[in-house]
Amino acid sequence: MISRRAALAALFALAGLAPPAQAAETIGYSPAAQKVLARARQAAGGAAWNRLRGWHESGRQGGLAYEAWFDPLRYGMRVETHEPAGLDVRGFNGPGDWRITPAGEVTGIDVTRVASEARTRAFFDGHGYFYPGRFDARGDFLGVKSWQGRSFEVVNVKPWGGTARELWFDRRSHLLTRMVDRTAARPVALQLSDYRKVGEVRVAFRITPEPDGGPAAFALAREVESLDFRPADRAMFSLPRRTEP
Repeated sequence: MISRRAALAALFALAGLAPPAQAAETIGYSPAAQKVLARARQAAGGAAWNRLRGWHESGRQGGLAYEAWFDPLRYGMRVETHEPAGLDVRGFNGPGDWRITPAGEVTGIDVTRVASEARTRAFFDGHGYFYPGRFDARGDFLGVKSWQGRSFEVVNVKPWGGTARELWFDRRSHLLTRMVDRTAARPVALQLSDYRKVGEVRVAFRITPEPDGGPAAFALAREVESLDFRPADRAMFSLPRRTEP
């Protein structure tokens, strides 16, 4: 399967244009990072992750009810949030992201915004780091670090066109316990807990922001209430076509 990076480079070459700066990003995981992620994947279900064809969850995020779909095979995300003003829908299909606000305002696909929040969320919430050969990303081992009296193996992972996150894996359980975003002016750290077995894989059902993360961290607080792995129709990840009245 040709990578997104290679496909974009080919398109730009055919058009006689230089590829964007992001196309020059280094892709791939260091051997040390791969070893940490392999142990984490095994602890969370091992080969069972290869059999997932869809990801559908619901619960509460930032205090609001939500429902989300992710595609573990290729980029795809749809998140519906029940806000006080109505339903807010955000999607990402790989080339671009879109949104339909509670007021009905539509933001179309933005193919120029490749470094988007949507790409980052689709990658990490969809556990893209468990598939080094499936998504274009870079991963580096940052070493063993201590936090709250515990020892962690820390890997920095950056999806192509997205932003990096530090993934902290507990050295005893090998499960992802902490995720840190240091790209913002104020670092945001999230703790993952309440791991449960769904089918053959283990998933964190609670994501809690650390106290000094500010309002941005609170908005990311999430409690999963239901989870299944039904594959979704790929059309749901794209902006719905307008129909003439």
